[in-house]
Amino acid sequence: MKINEAYKVREMAGEHVVIMQGRYGADMTRVISLNESSLYLWEALQGREFEVEDAAGLLIERYGIDLQTATRDAAAWVEKLKACKLI
Repeated sequence: MKINEAYKVREMAGEHVVIMQGRYGADMTRVISLNESSLYLWEALQGREFEVEDAAGLLIERYGIDLQTATRDAAAWVEKLKACKLI
């Protein structure tokens, strides 16, 4: 899977939000906010193919959590991105 390159992260009012770039500007009818770990994964995986295991490995490396927790959290992150049609 791959993060849709039409979406970009921007900082607005101290929050990191996902917007879709377009010739008419950003569609702000639905704002997707990223917390620290979601932003980390987005930035690390943007522009390349990845699997849940790749995201889990990044979480383990960055936060020192166990494989089971990292896999659960990475899978939840991926499912949320899919639900929002970001990947």
